[in-house]
Amino acid sequence: MSVFELRDVKYVYQSQYQRVEAIRGISGSFDAGSLYAIMGTSGSGKTTLLSLMAGMDVPTEGHVLCEGVSTSEMDLERYRREKVAVIYQDFRLLPLLTVAENIMYPMELRGKKPAEARKRAMELLEKVGLPESAADRFPAMLSGGEQQRVAIARALGMETRVLLADEPTGNLDTDNSEKIFRILSGLAHDDGYCVVIVTHDSALGERADSMLHLRDGRLLEG
Repeated sequence: MSVFELRDVKYVYQSQYQRVEAIRGISGSFDAGSLYAIMGTSGSGKTTLLSLMAGMDVPTEGHVLCEGVSTSEMDLERYRREKVAVIYQDFRLLPLLTVAENIMYPMELRGKKPAEARKRAMELLEKVGLPESAADRFPAMLSGGEQQRVAIARALGMETRVLLADEPTGNLDTDNSEKIFRILSGLAHDDGYCVVIVTHDSALGERADSMLHLRDGRLLEG
């Protein structure tokens, strides 16, 4: 069974003045152990699709299924806490918490004791290639590439099997973009995560296991 499945997903933004069909009947599946890249121009619907997969909303029509269950039948807050982890272009680290505390935060929300969470945070720092000395620094003391690695470590601390990344290399130079891609690729291929990246970088997209294109709210294999 696929980790994720999209069944004729449609999403409409409705306001007093206009109706916008952002997603128009998308179907597809996403498996564990694979890296997917979703690409498209601005306004193509790719961020909306990722938001639906992340459980920020449910489709207007159709279903987003995680492990065979539709998100429309789930407690979305619990789903976001237990089933998916999202990595953002702007990192979204908490500036007044240290690196270790940022990584520990979602673990402690799930009831893990501080000492256990700290130990796991140090393991995750090593996994994303950051030194132990980074643990007690604040995010502003790190480069953009280092902050994104902290964000990945924090996502891993959520202990989900699905990683959704919204333009994870969008604010990074070529060297750091490559490092982030290698980490995400390794998490898919070596650790069995289902990794879905939204990216505008065709050079990265072409190296994914499957590259999918969005155009006018429709998903086309490319």
